[in-house]
Parts: sequence; C-alpha cells; structure tokens
Amino acid sequence: MPVKSPREMFVMVLSNVRQGAEKATKIYQEIGQMAQDPQVKEALEARAFISEKVLDTLDQCFKLIGEQPVKSSGRLQEVFMEDFRKELNEIQNPAARHLFILSKLIHLTHLRIGEYVALVAAADLAGHHGVGVLLESCLADRLAFVERTRRLIRRIVEERVAERLAA
Repeated sequence: MPVKSPREMFVMVLSNVRQGAEKATKIYQEIGQMAQDPQVKEALEARAFISEKVLDTLDQCFKLIGEQPVKSSGRLQEVFMEDFRKELNEIQNPAARHLFILSKLIHLTHLRIGEYVALVAAADLAGHHGVGVLLESCLADRLAFVERTRRLIRRIVEERVAERLAA
C-alpha cells in the first residue's frame, strides 16, 4: 500500500503496532508455557493480560482519529518466534534458558518501544493530544515491563551466583 501523507503513515504504523499487540498476547502465552521458573511464568502471564488491555487502548486511538486499522504485511513477530523456538531448543541449561527467554522478551519489547515513541511524536504533531496520551500509557506499560524483566534477570543471576558460592 503506497503511503501518500503523514496521516497515512501514522495509520500504517499504528496498525502495525496494533497487529503486533494482538500477536504479542499469543507470544507471551507461548513463551510463558516454555518458561519453567514460576516467577518468569507469572511475569509473562501478567504481560499477556496487559497486552490485551493495550489492544483496547489502541482501538480507542483509531476511534479518536476516525480511522480503521489497515492490513499490515509485517512478519517481524513470526520471524522472531521462529528463530526464538529454534535457538531455545538448543539451550539445555535451565538458568541459561531463563536468561535467553528474558533477553529475547526485552529485545522484542524495545522494538515496540521505538514504535510507540515515534507514534507519540506523530500524534502530537498532528494535534491528536488525546491519542498521544493513550499511546504514552502504552509506552509506559512497555517501559515498566522492560524494568521488571531487568529485575528478574538480576534475581536469576544473583541466585545462581549465591548457589555457586555456597557449593
């Protein structure tokens, strides 16, 4: 689909983010099933729940600008998950698996953070301040998830170090 105006570009990126949010819920659920650490599993279940709320927020953004999502051809998350499954299957150590899962989640989340930053700026530029507020709330959810994941990684590493020192 050719993009002829900044508004069309905004709708296209917002549509990509919405499609990504739809797929993210499924990804978090799938990765959560692969995680063996109860805290990692719980964090992923919470993230899946929040992703569903983000969909409602993004739908409200479309309503406020009077547009509908457009079909996106992006395969970012499908390729990401294909590679993720392949690489995860090669990791045998449970601690390494947990760190790998968490690092890949941060990676995917940072891609989305970049999209939200651009969308917030575009909404402000277009004078859609209410949409900007909604998108900022989605961005805040992503930033909080990255911080929580970083803390979880730190906890896993500290536990492993403590186990080695005790042995």
